[in-house]
Amino acid sequence: MNEVDLHNQLQSAGLELIQCASLTKKKSSLPTITLQKVKLRDLIQFFIHMEQMQSAGVPLLDALGDIRDGAENDMMRDMMSEIHRDVRDGASLSEALAKHPKVFKPLFISIIKAGEDTGDLTSSYLQLEKYLKWLDAMQSKIKKATRYPIIVTVVVLFTIVFMMTMVVPQVVGFLKYLSIELPWYTTALMSTSDFFVEPQFKILGLPIYGAIIVLVVPILIMSFLMIIRRLSDEIAYKMDVMYLNMPVIGPLIRKISIARYAQTFGALFESGIDVLNGLKSARQTVSNLALIDAMEGVEHYVKSGSPLSDAFRASGEFPNMVTRMVKIGEESGNLTPVLIQICEFYTKDVDEAIDALIEMIQPTLTVILALVIVWIAAGSLGPIYMNLGNMMEAIG
Repeated sequence: MNEVDLHNQLQSAGLELIQCASLTKKKSSLPTITLQKVKLRDLIQFFIHMEQMQSAGVPLLDALGDIRDGAENDMMRDMMSEIHRDVRDGASLSEALAKHPKVFKPLFISIIKAGEDTGDLTSSYLQLEKYLKWLDAMQSKIKKATRYPIIVTVVVLFTIVFMMTMVVPQVVGFLKYLSIELPWYTTALMSTSDFFVEPQFKILGLPIYGAIIVLVVPILIMSFLMIIRRLSDEIAYKMDVMYLNMPVIGPLIRKISIARYAQTFGALFESGIDVLNGLKSARQTVSNLALIDAMEGVEHYVKSGSPLSDAFRASGEFPNMVTRMVKIGEESGNLTPVLIQICEFYTKDVDEAIDALIEMIQPTLTVILALVIVWIAAGSLGPIYMNLGNMMEAIG
């Protein structure tokens, strides 16, 4: 906040600025407090307040000032101070928001600019509010789809490592000293336990155990793949194609990406953005390179004069039902309602795919853990029961 902003805020509160000076940053042993990031829900609240104040006839500057003064997020409050100053100095709202690209994406600016051109900012705020609420719900679903399997997998992995390092050595350790023939599953159990608890090799003189390998190697592989992806576009493209072709995960990635694409394009088209620019902006919400290539093909078809329905069909990424719906919307001149229906279709499709994934993962990991427990029980207790008669005769 600068001196002008401070003077205006005090004046609006009925106070006068006598003197002010900027504080110099002093070195301190205490940890510095970082500003809170502007979250998606902060933006939702921003557009809700802007829509409500616009509908009530509150002037734009007053609305921005009220949002600034009521902001609980420090970064949001500082940003709103700059936006308020820029608008007061003569910039349009879209121009003021565009100076903060990390928070206000080009999609938001395009919709606000369209509202300014048509003189209907209220509709733009409502459209952004609707879009951001959908995006927030979608992100929650994606987190649900990824967080739950990761947590369950980690729990199962740590359980297996614990049993192989702590339980199995104590249970089957005495079998090595018995003069009995051990079945193959007991031998395999003992070898697996030895792999976990015995040093496999050394790095810089430090022993590396099998348990460390099992827990750390997956993390190293994921980190390596992420680094390689950043270094080579060709490898990144091939990896994205591989992800799309994976069972279960591939269809889910495709559905989530196309749902974002369809929802973004629908929001832009409904706000008055032309088809080609809407497609280009919607493509920016897709991260999979193979799908981006298909979306660029859609833009090429539309630019060459083909109908949107034909472009979607040629991309091979949209179901026949979607292309037929778009074609009906084009022929009837009511494309906006059709796009809304398509967005609802994909939202429901993503919900069902995520629920199906979670329902599949839980019993699968449970079965894996159960099989390991059965293996340990059979491998440790099986030889004892099989040779119980011989052991009793030896004792007798």
